[in-house]
Amino acid sequence: MIRVLLVDDQRLVRAGLRMLCESAPDMDVVGEAENGQQAIRLAEQVAPDVVLMDLRMPVVDGTAATARIRASRPAVRVVVLTTFDDDDHLFPALAAGACGFLVKDATPDELLAAVRSAAAGETPYSPAVLRRLVDQAVRARLGEATAATLPASLTARERDVLALVGAGLSNREIADRLHLGVTTVKTHVTNLLAKTGTANRIRLALLAAQSGLVTEA
Repeated sequence: MIRVLLVDDQRLVRAGLRMLCESAPDMDVVGEAENGQQAIRLAEQVAPDVVLMDLRMPVVDGTAATARIRASRPAVRVVVLTTFDDDDHLFPALAAGACGFLVKDATPDELLAAVRSAAAGETPYSPAVLRRLVDQAVRARLGEATAATLPASLTARERDVLALVGAGLSNREIADRLHLGVTTVKTHVTNLLAKTGTANRIRLALLAAQSGLVTEA
């Protein structure tokens, strides 16, 4: 059973999330918080596996709450719930330890899949939001004198895969584009994470943009 903590300052949003998560046979909502301060306290009390975290809240915001929760309970997986206006807050949230992000208007199936993905140690994300983040990283790189440096140990194929990760493609899409097996792509992604020292697929995509492997859409 996946233990889920809901964090959002809007009661109706929390109610909708609770109904959705509790409709799933493998999820249990163990608490609700209306601000980051409550979330930090509840995370200690109820020991969730996954936290669905709003970013803009009173008292303590979602980024600060994410950092505090991850500092005290590193195994907790935090998935940020975002809107278009939150894009500028996503980089700090990821730096604070969020494992992924999902738009608030995601479908019920997408949200439940994101919770399961996070609980399994994966990196759930909304492709459209990732594309916007990558575009921001590209624009930032173009305004700097130097680009991020990739490890010299990367193979040509790994660079190809990295560029497509940065473009927001899934493993299946990368496999089709490069005429590889999905398992082979997964292996390349695993090797890229290890060689670049990045924590997850989202950070890998941002590195691809910052290193010049991705052009703005």
